[in-house]
Amino acid sequence: MKTQHYDFVVVGGGMSGVCAAIAAARRGVKTALIHNRPVLGGNASSEIRMHICGADHHMSVPNARETGIIEEILLENKRRNPEMVYPIFDSVLWEKVRYQENLTLYLNTHMTEVLCDGDRIDAVYALQMTTEKSFCIFGTMFLDATGDGVLGARAGAEYRIGRESSSQYGESLAPEKEDPYTMGNSLMFKARDMGHKVPFIKPFWANTYTEEQLKLRDHSDITSGYWWIELGGGEQDVISHGEELRDELLKAVFGVWDHIKNGGEHGAEQMELEWVGFLPGKRESRRLIGDYVLTEKDCLEGTRFEDAVAYGGWPMDIHTVEGFLNESDVPTVWNQVNGIYSIPYRCLYSKNIRNLFLGGRAISCSHVAFSSTRVMGTCAVAGQAAGTAASMAVARKLSPRELLDCVGELQQELLKDGCYIPFIFNCDSADYARQAAVTADCHIPGYEPEKVISGVARVVEEESNCWRAPIEGGPSLLLSLPGKMSIREVHLVLDSNLSREITPSINQGVLSRQKSGPPPELLKEYGVEILLDGQVVDRIAAQSQGQRLQRLYMDGTEGDAVRIRAISTYGSNEARIFEVRVY
Repeated sequence: MKTQHYDFVVVGGGMSGVCAAIAAARRGVKTALIHNRPVLGGNASSEIRMHICGADHHMSVPNARETGIIEEILLENKRRNPEMVYPIFDSVLWEKVRYQENLTLYLNTHMTEVLCDGDRIDAVYALQMTTEKSFCIFGTMFLDATGDGVLGARAGAEYRIGRESSSQYGESLAPEKEDPYTMGNSLMFKARDMGHKVPFIKPFWANTYTEEQLKLRDHSDITSGYWWIELGGGEQDVISHGEELRDELLKAVFGVWDHIKNGGEHGAEQMELEWVGFLPGKRESRRLIGDYVLTEKDCLEGTRFEDAVAYGGWPMDIHTVEGFLNESDVPTVWNQVNGIYSIPYRCLYSKNIRNLFLGGRAISCSHVAFSSTRVMGTCAVAGQAAGTAASMAVARKLSPRELLDCVGELQQELLKDGCYIPFIFNCDSADYARQAAVTADCHIPGYEPEKVISGVARVVEEESNCWRAPIEGGPSLLLSLPGKMSIREVHLVLDSNLSREITPSINQGVLSRQKSGPPPELLKEYGVEILLDGQVVDRIAAQSQGQRLQRLYMDGTEGDAVRIRAISTYGSNEARIFEVRVY
């Protein structure tokens, strides 16, 4: 058995675990990411192929898409994988993790045991199935991003399975009495048009469905589907009956496809199954308990938390008990939230295990609130918050709970790294730009140059927080600093159109709403100049590489002004910049 030591150990390589591990490693923390599958991404991987949903609710909430590391990953995928091929997305995720300094990736590695000392995790034992190697991996801090809360449960962390009663948290959407029911698992499929008639021979083991049985389940889009092919969470729990549920889901998928092909007029004569998943996507199992439990009221009323570090906005999407077996009920009820809501830091660490952070769908929520927070966009930004917090806790030798006293600094670090937190503004005292006088040689009315130091790097309600100018002629933005300063970094936040989806998907409806390649609103080429007494003393020609967050580094050039000149975009006729920071 090999023994390894890390500052931060993340178990689970879905979008939350990936973002957490990258966030910590980038801050100099020696990090391990342990994942028991051959590819990263969890429900977003080629094994399951679910699109990454979030607060924008498929573009129905403007300017709400998540930013930070999840945005970086998705924008890189847009640039490199314009046809949204899932195995290519796997490689983008793998590259981001595998070539990140300070981060060691353990793929095909299953955590088997947890070694604890009282209320603290010392190490996890893991088996790498492809190499037959066993590991004992010690850590200072741990993050449970397993989805099922396995690390926390085996460490003795407090958790909950099932639905609370309506009286426990005063939730109108909860049942009158508590019960152990959860949402179920689903298998997806993808179909393609072959250009000629294609028969489908139903396997002997597949189910048979009539139009009457499917009347409450929309199957008009025959290119891919269907989230409502869902089983488990009632009489069969999604963990211990997982293999049986997978088998039953396969019977259901092939039975639904048989109905589409052979059970009436569905326009599927030329369609054939291209892919059927064999790994069910899970929605809900254990929810680990933190110092705060997010509730229905918080999602509906947008509670303002002093320790807010992330946000959500997906509807409280509560699926019917027993899923596909319940033919007389609609598969889900969409309970809309009021815009977006904050997620407090206290939901991201364990109530009773001193060095355990919580990530993914297992963060501290009631069942009703969980029905919103469980989607991967929300999981990703909460994961980045947890990973950043872990790096600070390691550096300061604090427990996750003790770091609560430093939550203001945590918030500022997240904003600096491109994240958005409702009602939290850039207050970074080290940012010279906050003291600058900002002018431009031109701008579009309503998008004045001083918007780039508003403290918010996206459109919020009626406030643009953005400088815009016609791209023709190469418009420039000038930040005049209060005196001569040693400039080492210039950060820009560009416009990547946070009202448009950029997620991989097998659903043609989702893909049809997207534009191929990087968002056209992004700057493609730009230049940054450092000036002293009106003279250029340093100059950088830059390309955005399709990314929203830009960071340029200098060698401490002495200057009293910074000029940014827009040169070209990925298609827009406007230059757009949300934020400029100078360090």
